[in-house]
Amino acid sequence: MQIWGVRFVFIIASAVACYLPQTSISTGFVGFAIACILVAGEISLQVTQLRKIVACIIGLALGLIVSLGVYQLLPLSGPFFNPRDELWETISKFLIVIGIGYVGMICAYYISESPNVVRMFNSYRYTQTGTPFATNDANGFKILDTSVIIDGRILEICETQFIDGTLLIPRFVLNELQHIADSADILRKNKGRRGFDILRSLQNSPYIAVEIIEEDVPHLTEVDAKLVHFAQKHFAKILTNDLNLNKVAELQGVKVLNINELANAIRPIVVAGEIIQVHLQKIGKEPNQGVGYLDDGTMVIVEDGKDNIGQTLDVVVTQMLRTSTGQMIFARNSDSIDLEDHVG
Repeated sequence: MQIWGVRFVFIIASAVACYLPQTSISTGFVGFAIACILVAGEISLQVTQLRKIVACIIGLALGLIVSLGVYQLLPLSGPFFNPRDELWETISKFLIVIGIGYVGMICAYYISESPNVVRMFNSYRYTQTGTPFATNDANGFKILDTSVIIDGRILEICETQFIDGTLLIPRFVLNELQHIADSADILRKNKGRRGFDILRSLQNSPYIAVEIIEEDVPHLTEVDAKLVHFAQKHFAKILTNDLNLNKVAELQGVKVLNINELANAIRPIVVAGEIIQVHLQKIGKEPNQGVGYLDDGTMVIVEDGKDNIGQTLDVVVTQMLRTSTGQMIFARNSDSIDLEDHVG
């Protein structure tokens, strides 16, 4: 809240400083508008990495040089300028120099985030250090494959703001998605159309930046191989839920963010003896077993639960198994345990 107070005071002070020399509403409005632009640029400027800091310094220096030239060429005469008013001349010079300097800094900041600039920066780092993947965490680029787009959970993850940086979508991924959407199979067609809806929602989301990359990898035919090559070239991570792509990419040194692994990691952990509530939906494979599911999709197998199918029970956890595909919980009906204790 304090920084917002500083920004508000700066805007008002700029408007008043421009209004007083000429007591003109128009000049006051100009000062107000310039101050708002500067504050907006300051808010959008989130410098956290060396590349962005260097780019902003260079942009600011170039902006200051250009502003000095503009000030020398700009005639300080006319309805808004009074050459005999030293105060107004000082204010106008300040606004021109600082304003153009800010514009140069902001432009350099956004240019520094473009994929081509980042690739050049990382390539230079590679020639100097010999570590091609040392900057994977710095550029913030994440490449989406077709499976994770169709899956759809990436949209909700981005809206929670757990993922930052820029999502890169190569043209060959869009082509594969288009091929799925044009399939004669109704299920595949619906999946493809759902994928395009997810992409549209991602582009409209204020929490993530999405960029379509037209670049192709013509010497490779398989989409997975293209994704790995593309990730290596742009020093990016791959977002997927394809286990095979996950393994191939990791073998070639590309970092992978697997949505399924994330889903398993955030599932609640239960311990033996804990009481949970589950709705039994079907009969288990073994005699007298009932099977239900928690809200996150975790399967719960309840011993002696066959007679309670369709009911919601309080069960006691006896064991939990965690696998690469998820976790299973084994439990017993808490009423049967209380009855055994009473009989004992």
